[in-house]
Amino acid sequence: MKTVGLITEYNPFHNGHFYHIQEAKRITGADYVIVVMSGNFVQRGAPAIIDKYSRTDMALACGADMVLELPVCYATASAEFFAMGAVSLLDKLGIVDYLCFGSECGDAKLLKAIAKILIEEPREYRELLNRYLKEGITFPAARGKALKTISPLIEESLLLSPNNILGIEYIKAILSLNSSIKPLTIIRKTADYHEIELTPHSENTISSATAIRKSLLDNTMINYHQFDELKQGRHNVSSIANHKVNLNMNSIKKHIPDSVYEILQNNYRIKFPIQEEDFSLILKYKLMQETKLSLTKYTDITVDMANRIYDLNFQGYTFLQIAQLIKSKQWTLTRINRGLIHLLLNLYSDNFNTYNKIEYTQYARLLGFKKESSHLIRNITKKENIPVITKMADAKEQLSETGLTMLMEDIFAANLYNLVVYEKYGTILKDEYTHGVIIR
Repeated sequence: MKTVGLITEYNPFHNGHFYHIQEAKRITGADYVIVVMSGNFVQRGAPAIIDKYSRTDMALACGADMVLELPVCYATASAEFFAMGAVSLLDKLGIVDYLCFGSECGDAKLLKAIAKILIEEPREYRELLNRYLKEGITFPAARGKALKTISPLIEESLLLSPNNILGIEYIKAILSLNSSIKPLTIIRKTADYHEIELTPHSENTISSATAIRKSLLDNTMINYHQFDELKQGRHNVSSIANHKVNLNMNSIKKHIPDSVYEILQNNYRIKFPIQEEDFSLILKYKLMQETKLSLTKYTDITVDMANRIYDLNFQGYTFLQIAQLIKSKQWTLTRINRGLIHLLLNLYSDNFNTYNKIEYTQYARLLGFKKESSHLIRNITKKENIPVITKMADAKEQLSETGLTMLMEDIFAANLYNLVVYEKYGTILKDEYTHGVIIR
């Protein structure tokens, strides 16, 4: 029996993700696919557009055999720690043979060579890196230039592509953990990670998750003039509502599997879309409670950033506008967004540093599985490498004090997300203790 692991966000699931699952099974010959997926908040420092259980259902409908939640402290971390948290979880399961990830270059050997240099940091590399940093260029650019100087085969642009960067971090994590998992990569098809427009329609159209989210969020802003035209001659309110849903959802239909379209359509404007702006008031309330000193307790918020945040007059701004006000040459917008999300979710640096000292992810939180793959749970449990949480009520008996601290962060994040869903759509979602595992 062979098993391939995938590290994902599925925000939301689209045709590219379906291709990834199918191709991962093909190139590895794997019988099963285990997915480690971010929960209700994701790595770019934002809420997921739809909740983790809906995204779990999408993954299982499209070929995954099991979905585990990446703890929120790692799901919202920098690429290095996002990768380490996820790889440590896959490694501790004891049944994963391969890790397959998408990349812009599609060359696992090249990414592994870079990963080794970054882990070992030979003297020549360190000296070049410091020299380029002193010239005033950014760290990613300096790193790429140093690597290019050491090895002409390494293009500087390679380290500016997000999936290449994550792939290198996955391999670094595998090497650092001395894991037996074999890394493999497939080249990204069609859409660029940051592409904001949907790819023109064709068979098996692949667009970026960014473009699909943009389409969903843009369509949420109703064109009332068009809608009034649709209402003419209609007297059935429910039929008008259904027409509006179809009007908004049709733009992405060719870009996602049919099963995913059905899940999204059934939940559209019931519990999604959710975006950063929905957390604006909560963020401002939280900022009112903080001091310059207390802000530095949160992961990714430095003293300099804390000073800049504290001096802001944020009253008339939204979440994203606040992030733009903070932005400077010193920090990327993604870094700032992550800091603000950590502030919102009470994710403290001290806790995070503790997790990193004691082997990272402390448990395997089961979000869903296929009935015919249920034996995977037993196989993981038999290994006794990591507690498997299938019922939240049992977690207290399974976890150490540190593990419980990590889990309580996940629970708080889920509760806050559910609260925003209710305030936006009036929909009450089950909490972590009453929401069962998704079984397909």
